[in-house]
Amino acid sequence: MIFPALLALVVVSTPALAVNPDEVLSDPVLEQRARDISADLRCVVCRGENIDESNAAIARDLRLLVRERLVDGDSNDEVVDFIVERYGEYVLMKPNTSGANILLWAAGPALFLVALISGVVYLRRRSQARDGAVALSSDEEARLKELLKDG
Repeated sequence: MIFPALLALVVVSTPALAVNPDEVLSDPVLEQRARDISADLRCVVCRGENIDESNAAIARDLRLLVRERLVDGDSNDEVVDFIVERYGEYVLMKPNTSGANILLWAAGPALFLVALISGVVYLRRRSQARDGAVALSSDEEARLKELLKDG
């Protein structure tokens, strides 16, 4: 009883592929290559989905383009390079870590280190300020008690 329920849950929770039967190549090797490439290409409309998962018209066009290029004899890298040249690096699910993108990859850890160092410096200065605090004189304490009694 538990196994069928778990199996049904797994089947329902997997993303439904939007690849239409008319898009599928007759050669299983080329089709697998197309699926591998499509898994790494982002739908420019849906943003969070790859082109195999998206039902958008542009995703369909990209799936067909990938398959056309494979049938024409392009390698996987040539297909990806062609699509990136046409649509920009945004279409990649995993952007490159070269060129100007290295700044984007390094910005997160760098800002984290700046925040960490700033926090340490702040806490040290705060603790040093407490250590150097001057105690109230007896006259000041008496005046403070007098002011507090009036309130």
